[in-house]
Amino acid sequence: MLLLDDFDYELPPAAIARYPPAQRDGGRLLRLDRKTGALTHHPIVDLPQLLPPGSLLVVNDTRVIPARLLARRATGGSVELLLIERREPRRWSCMLRGAKRLRMGERLTLAAPAGGANAAGGAAAPAVGCVRIVTAPQGGRCEVELEDEAVIEACGAIPLPPYLARPAEASDTQRYQTIFAAAPGAIAAPTAGLHFTPELVARLEASGATLAKVTLHVGAATFLPIRDGDLDAHQVEGERFSIPEATAAAIATARSAGRAVVAVGTTVVRALETTGGAAGQGRTELFIRPGHRFVAVDALLTNFHLPRSTLLLLVCALAGRERVLAAYRAAVAAGYRFYSYGDAMLIV
Repeated sequence: MLLLDDFDYELPPAAIARYPPAQRDGGRLLRLDRKTGALTHHPIVDLPQLLPPGSLLVVNDTRVIPARLLARRATGGSVELLLIERREPRRWSCMLRGAKRLRMGERLTLAAPAGGANAAGGAAAPAVGCVRIVTAPQGGRCEVELEDEAVIEACGAIPLPPYLARPAEASDTQRYQTIFAAAPGAIAAPTAGLHFTPELVARLEASGATLAKVTLHVGAATFLPIRDGDLDAHQVEGERFSIPEATAAAIATARSAGRAVVAVGTTVVRALETTGGAAGQGRTELFIRPGHRFVAVDALLTNFHLPRSTLLLLVCALAGRERVLAAYRAAVAAGYRFYSYGDAMLIV
């Protein structure tokens, strides 16, 4: 029987990377052999020679939107909205903070944050838009209707993870996007892709690796905790994905040739394992945990994940709980940087 307590580990607060490295590809890489448990330490730029020959790397091309909106009620109270998913034109599901006694039908005033679009902190600028509450708030959630979707870019800020314990800064608008970002819709970055630069991609291709893309719009499923430690009862919130025909064909070709399919990030794993690597689109609620039989993914490049999280369970499903937690302990001891802006682990 799986217990959530079995997927815990100790992490000193100082190990959390609150800012990215000076250079995108300046991080470290812990390589884990999932068959033997052997660990080796490398710079991320060594990735081309650490992959199985002829690997196909699949990346997520979702783009983070400035989904964090600050609003003011007619009474003067402030409300923070985090847009989660677009339901229909101008209508979004969202999470709320500071929304005590917020009513269905209530209109809120939005303003661009001080310092320009997509910045955060400081006094608000003059109002530039509004939003209406269209469903009764429940459990910190509701649906809203935007006056104009242009207010997202005009008023929104990049929604950094709460464990960074700081507001978004101007540099985050570039550094919290991967170089592959093209399809807007995510509220969090597919962080394994943050390590890539055009130069690293060129070196990967020169080494014989190839790249393909999928889209999975990272949503609430990425950070919602497992309630009450009950793995069997936990329902992963759906996230929209799309796997193009060209990517499915590249996967089929790689597998038939015996070449490894390497998922760049847990979001790619969820998308590919949902369809078995076939082309398709829709919503995935797949909860990957130990016992899952992988059918599309052979290896994984991923950042280090929070204790007791669904993402850590996914990594353990691929490489084994004991080996993964041993690798995490080794990473802590070696001074690796953790979470979104932190270092990476390659599981092969």
